[in-house]
Amino acid sequence: MFQGTGSDVGKSLMVAGLARAFTLRGLKVLPFKPQNMSNNAAVTADGGEIGRAQALQARAARAPLSVHMNPVLLKPQSDVGAQVVVQGRVEGNAKAADYQGWKPQLLPRVLESFDILRANADLVLVEGAGSASEINLRANDIANMGFARAAHVPVVLIGDIDRGGVIASLVGTKAVIEPQDAALIEGFVVNRFRGDPALFSDGMRMIADATGWRSIGLLPHFPEAARLPAEDALGLAGPGERKQGATIRVAVPILPHISNFDDLDPLAVEPDVEIIRVRPGEVIPADCALVLLCGSKATMSDLAVLKAAGFDIDILAHRRRGGHVLGLCGGYQMLGRTVSDPDGIEGEPGTVEGLGLLDVETVLSGEKRLEEVSGESVDGMPLKGYEMHMGVTEGPDRTRPFATVGGRAEGAISADGRVTGTYLHGLFADDRQRAAWLARLGGKAAGFDYEAGVDDVLDRLAAHMERHLDLDTLLAMAR
Repeated sequence: MFQGTGSDVGKSLMVAGLARAFTLRGLKVLPFKPQNMSNNAAVTADGGEIGRAQALQARAARAPLSVHMNPVLLKPQSDVGAQVVVQGRVEGNAKAADYQGWKPQLLPRVLESFDILRANADLVLVEGAGSASEINLRANDIANMGFARAAHVPVVLIGDIDRGGVIASLVGTKAVIEPQDAALIEGFVVNRFRGDPALFSDGMRMIADATGWRSIGLLPHFPEAARLPAEDALGLAGPGERKQGATIRVAVPILPHISNFDDLDPLAVEPDVEIIRVRPGEVIPADCALVLLCGSKATMSDLAVLKAAGFDIDILAHRRRGGHVLGLCGGYQMLGRTVSDPDGIEGEPGTVEGLGLLDVETVLSGEKRLEEVSGESVDGMPLKGYEMHMGVTEGPDRTRPFATVGGRAEGAISADGRVTGTYLHGLFADDRQRAAWLARLGGKAAGFDYEAGVDDVLDRLAAHMERHLDLDTLLAMAR
């Protein structure tokens, strides 16, 4: 099990890299995360959903996705706290304080999922959540040491030198956790090192001497990680510097409950495309070709934020200038005339006005659609992707669907063809669809195979792990 001294120290990426490395050694590897909190999720082969990071790790292990890889997924939702997904299915909503009472009932199901994976693999790589030193959350924990102790799993602790204080964070973790928990930690990794490794050799020795843990290695920064899907919305940087050579600017409002934002990743690596991430308080650029509204775990709440930030005015002005607008999933719902929540799924029951750019109305329903789909868009271009949403959207603009999938009409297009809404995620990962959209916007796709590119990066990440970490010692630790 790989735990961290804090959030975003590289746990997810390390498990992905090791999954590919051990798979290339000929082992059957499966990833596992007892509890995850993320609005970035993937549809599994067994009809449920798991965190996007576990989907990437499964891909690295060349294994089909299973709900058992992430048995508890928390999806933050506005006023109702978090949606609790257990073994792939929604079981309810819980606020943070209430969720603590759920944990004792969830641990047996977490252990059940772990046993199912363990029975079908040579090696299970487990990812912790947040920080191992959060002793205030230790009671009833199922994400870190609570799971490790219950499942008798050895732990490797990861520290991030890039954020500073890595010696204190590693040594300090041992100082504050219970002795029985500390006894489970058998090794440590210092991640994201930049420069000459010899300069930190004394630091590695000091950590080992102070903790009694074995060094698994000093892992240099891996810049190509930026080409792999990110799980945390905190990683969505602001506008930054202009992208040299790009001719198409795509503006993306970053709203509090943005979900499945890895839809942006294939566009971001196109040389002709510059993604402009616009946060509240900023202005959607007047020279963008496309405004893209991503998915949302709380459509009505995010719609209120969008309007309060004045993005609705910017988007309407963009449309008047002849620009294109695309809404994906929750973004599609926002584009319509109204969004209704009669059952209080997202909070208080009610109806709010949308942007009115599509003549459709959405009613949020309690049944969640989770499925992989394939078909073709209205221009006859093949596509594949997945659906993951609650809600039914209907109205006159549905007579101009965006696509046909499984023999049914999907999505809606405005009369002038400049506003499109669809429930399909993964649209731009399909090279054919990405090329068609860029042509529609006056640009040209570079012609690369996006999915093959992700696999190439995973192979290089695995080689990076082999060079800098002691993988034989990790295998010796495994029980």
